Amino acid sequence: MVATAATENTTRRGRSARPQRREGAVTATGVPYIQRNIPTYDILSEENLQKIERTADRILAEVGIEFRDDPVALDHWKRAGAKVDGLLVRFEPGMLREIVSTAPAQFTQHARNPQNNVEIGGNNVVFSPAYGSPFVMDLDKGRRYGTIEDFRNFIKLAQSSPWLHHSGGTICEPVDVPVNKRHLDMVYSHIKYSDRAFMGSITAEERAEDSIEMARILFGADFVDKNCVILGNVNVNSPLVWDGTMTNSLRAYARANQAAVIVPFILGGAMGPVTNAGAIAQSFAETLAGCALTQLERKGAPVIFGNFLSSMSLRSGSPTFGTPEPAIGSMVIGQLARRLNLPLRCAGNFSNSKLPDGQAMQEGLMSMLSAVHCGANFILHSAGFLDGLLAMSYEKFVMDADLCGALHSYLAGVTVDDNTLAMDAFLEVGPGSHFLGCDHTMRNYQTAFWDSTLSDNEPFEKWSEEGGSTDIATRANRQWKKTLAEYEAPALDEAIDEALCEFVDRRKAGMADAWY
Repeated sequence: MVATAATENTTRRGRSARPQRREGAVTATGVPYIQRNIPTYDILSEENLQKIERTADRILAEVGIEFRDDPVALDHWKRAGAKVDGLLVRFEPGMLREIVSTAPAQFTQHARNPQNNVEIGGNNVVFSPAYGSPFVMDLDKGRRYGTIEDFRNFIKLAQSSPWLHHSGGTICEPVDVPVNKRHLDMVYSHIKYSDRAFMGSITAEERAEDSIEMARILFGADFVDKNCVILGNVNVNSPLVWDGTMTNSLRAYARANQAAVIVPFILGGAMGPVTNAGAIAQSFAETLAGCALTQLERKGAPVIFGNFLSSMSLRSGSPTFGTPEPAIGSMVIGQLARRLNLPLRCAGNFSNSKLPDGQAMQEGLMSMLSAVHCGANFILHSAGFLDGLLAMSYEKFVMDADLCGALHSYLAGVTVDDNTLAMDAFLEVGPGSHFLGCDHTMRNYQTAFWDSTLSDNEPFEKWSEEGGSTDIATRANRQWKKTLAEYEAPALDEAIDEALCEFVDRRKAGMADAWY
């Protein structure tokens, strides 16, 4: 059913991985990550890929990229042989490809529970929750600013899902905690309420350093120096600007041998061209420069080639998500990343819908399938994304996690062997009968099909009379409440917990609250 040999550790989720919905229902078996058994979807010819790469080379050589407020980055580029003119850096064709060749094609991100380690790169796929929303919403309270309680709730929901593999990062902004201190509470919450891999802060170099130091307390400094245990998601200030906030954080992660996820965020027609090929060339140039900078900071540091293409409504100027042009553009990004032999973060479950409704799932599926088919290894925004990422929805989180379950089976592909070919079933059943009670069906029925926890497959009359005529959002509302009520935190070593709390308290005491 799932294309990986790893097995479920149900105790880490504090409850059975999935309640049985009927006698004989398939019980979910969570896995630490997926090993894809279907090929990527490569849509461009070699000739057209080379055209995009040559355009990116021209952008880098003739236009250049500005590196602001980071003199160390400029020194790195000077020593590497780039042309530095003030803040503007230009690169000869091929220079950045040579620099990034020292980055690993695949690496392990370690979790505090080793059974939850994830492999990033190669044929591996890791689902992680959405990231960065200032608002949260649910059917009961509507849309509101996120709090640290909401943040912890989403960590608990992710930890409880057998279909997500990663705890994520800033699942929502806890605006009730000072800006300069909330990273401490967020990283601690990931460590306390989940035993999966997680992300740290990138909003200032010192916050990145704090995140890494907390990882050192958890794993040990020597282990962290030799292994990846935390990710930092850094964004280009498109078009063609890397600001010091991001590059200082990027270098902090690389310096500690931790993985930076390098991501341009291009709204076609605003921060990049309206045409797909031009936006792809721009994003390729921007990402390549960021990936190369990690290697100048520390050769061999893990890095993830990231991308976030998006469109916009040219009538209103509003960003649009889950549209077909960025989705198909992701296929090309996948091809380009594989030519660099780098792990890929691309696309996710995107939507502009304001509710967990049909629009949300239509747009989300469009973009999520592009992530699956482009070969993305680390899929951020796999669950919860609504309102153009302005809101994190409790109901949509549960609905998206359910979709991730379906994608586990989808990525498993088709197994062809004596059992699946079912010749013994044909011989037993013969013409004109049915397969419901044959030996082959009885041997395989529990694992033959993925079974949603949310979808209603009953006849209309039963749905109406016994089920209360509920829609999927209502069922998701019930499920997230039940999951939180049953959640139990995975055990954390008391000495480590005390050391983390002492570090957080000391760092908070050393600075006044800042709310902007």
